Amino acid sequence: MARKKERDQIISGNGPSAAEREGGSAFLPKFDAAGLLTAVVTDTTTREVLMVAFMNEEALTKTRETGIAHFYSRSRGRLWMKGETSGHVLKVEEILVDCDQDALVIRATPAGPACHTGAVSCFYRKLDGDHLSRLPD
Repeated sequence: MARKKERDQIISGNGPSAAEREGGSAFLPKFDAAGLLTAVVTDTTTREVLMVAFMNEEALTKTRETGIAHFYSRSRGRLWMKGETSGHVLKVEEILVDCDQDALVIRATPAGPACHTGAVSCFYRKLDGDHLSRLPD
């Protein structure tokens, strides 16, 4: 009990407490120090993990407004819509929020491959000892 109270005090600062985030019904996303949330995208039908990306507040807002997945590119330092050049957008069907609201699972219907390599999923290889081997299609 003392540990939970301590955690609530640490998290709360100027924002909501851990109890509010973990037990309440309000959506209170907890962005990290860089202003980002981790977003794991899965295929609505197959449940396969398609990709992992990051969302800042603007990406989350655009995603919720449009129903199309938007992310924040750390390498480009800007907002991007998945499929903006390829046309392989991700239509958001549902957004799941983890217990402390710092990570999301986005269930989406992909309009083509999710990976920029052309693979259905960004997770097309597995670690086999010290090497990567491609998964069968």
